Amino acid sequence: MSVERIFDELGHFKRFQACLYFAAVFQAVACGIHYLASVFLVETPNFVCSVPGNITDILYGNLTVSSLEDILPVFKSGTGPLVVRTSEGEQWELSRCRCALRIDPKGFTYDFDGNKTVKACVGNFVYDRSEVQQSIVTDWDLVCEKEWLAKLCQPTFMLGVLIGALLFGDIADRVGRVRILMITSLCQFGLGVAVAFSGNYYFFVVLRFLLAMVSSGYLVVVFVYVTEFTGIKVRTWTSMHVHAAFAVGIMVVALTGYLVRVWWIYQIILSICTSPFLFFCWKFPETPFYLMAKGRYKDTQTLLDAIARFNGLECRLKAEDLLEPEERENGRALLEKEAEERPSQIEKKLSILDLFGSWRMAGRTCTVWAIWFIGSLGYYVFSLGSVNLGGNQYINLFLAGAVELPSYLVGCFAMDRIGRKKTCAPALLLAGVACMLIIVVPADIEALAIALCMTGKFAIAIAFGLIYLYTCELYPTIIRSLAVGSGSMMCRVGSVVAPFCVYLADVWVYLPQLIVGILAFIIGVLTLLLPETLGKPLTTTLEEAEALGRKKQDGLEMNQHDVKA
Repeated sequence: MSVERIFDELGHFKRFQACLYFAAVFQAVACGIHYLASVFLVETPNFVCSVPGNITDILYGNLTVSSLEDILPVFKSGTGPLVVRTSEGEQWELSRCRCALRIDPKGFTYDFDGNKTVKACVGNFVYDRSEVQQSIVTDWDLVCEKEWLAKLCQPTFMLGVLIGALLFGDIADRVGRVRILMITSLCQFGLGVAVAFSGNYYFFVVLRFLLAMVSSGYLVVVFVYVTEFTGIKVRTWTSMHVHAAFAVGIMVVALTGYLVRVWWIYQIILSICTSPFLFFCWKFPETPFYLMAKGRYKDTQTLLDAIARFNGLECRLKAEDLLEPEERENGRALLEKEAEERPSQIEKKLSILDLFGSWRMAGRTCTVWAIWFIGSLGYYVFSLGSVNLGGNQYINLFLAGAVELPSYLVGCFAMDRIGRKKTCAPALLLAGVACMLIIVVPADIEALAIALCMTGKFAIAIAFGLIYLYTCELYPTIIRSLAVGSGSMMCRVGSVVAPFCVYLADVWVYLPQLIVGILAFIIGVLTLLLPETLGKPLTTTLEEAEALGRKKQDGLEMNQHDVKA
């Protein structure tokens, strides 16, 4: 089918496509919101173990106060305990996860050499509410021995992202893009609000897991939807800038987190940010590619007339004109005949192993998978870890989203002018260098560390944005979907690993940057070994497809026009 003729006749990105594009991308903002919302949902404020009884006096170094709430903003774990005295005359030494009762103290002093009775705190904590009034950590005491439960929230969310991408991507091919866009949008709103009213931690995690699935489902399908409604002249730009909507979602999270310090109110506000989309998404048309693939020619003609009318054009194009000449002459009988003539066993034989059919193809596949992985890993490490850089965490996260917007503009211009490989490799190398420089920056120069982090995020966003298109162009037609699908799987693996990588900052504050920096630099060098695609997808002839089905050594080689690495 030559469905691309639609855009030559009716415009590659005129009013009809522009309205659909910006409306669909508007809801993609919600995906960025929910992906990064946990940064403040599970924020752990400063806290200390409490004791029974009324506290009358508190000592902390040279400070003397009468309330735990007054001392917590300056209390630092690991620098010594808080010494408190109760109205009953008991003296306690308080730290984050345990308390010690002094036995027969002689006076009320900070230092004590006598005997103590030490015990762990069990559900008896006091939190610093000057910055965070309520989070799920403070509501459900997810600290000390329960700290791992708070840290598990983001990895389980990312696991839902992985499953949702697999599930809804397949369903969209069966029932249509529009139905999935509507269902996932409605579920994002409903589940997002439901999370705010989850009564306990386990309901919270389950609802967030389901929310992750539908958010991922929308993000996967909207990429397909916008590319099937825009012409090839603008497709690079439109596909890249879906990521920009995701970045806007990150900025919304930072702004809302700054203004709202109660987690359930914060969650409700984030969930209703894109709710206006629900009022008009039901008017979205199905894509012409899907309609033609399903043989719905009358619906296709209706859509063509609507596009032409909205764009102020006269529609001389008929649905049957979108079929190849042979298809128009022989109709569906010829299509069925061609399907019988083509070796159907080829599709059955194709598997993930076909991406490794030769040494050359295996090296290419491993490199592409590595780019997908480090792109996702670096993206989320820079985003989630930005709040730990020092300075104002809300400004840091806002900048982590804002810096992506120019990165996609630069990426698009660079891809058109110097090529995919020469854009991807330097971007990864720059991200690696930025990570290494963060490590050597003196701890007291927070502004420089933040600037380097934003530089790394800028660079990794370029590589992460272009790898979708680059993978499509690197592989021949017969295994292109397999390559993109497997690469997307590696991307989801990277997103699941990213939160655990961020938590390594507890071991050493720069360990996440060290890991991302080393991997980005190595993979950037390997990217230089990939071929340039010149912006054109590779094709596969029938003979090559048959060879691929027989698993011959040359079955996975590129066609005669493939550019050598």
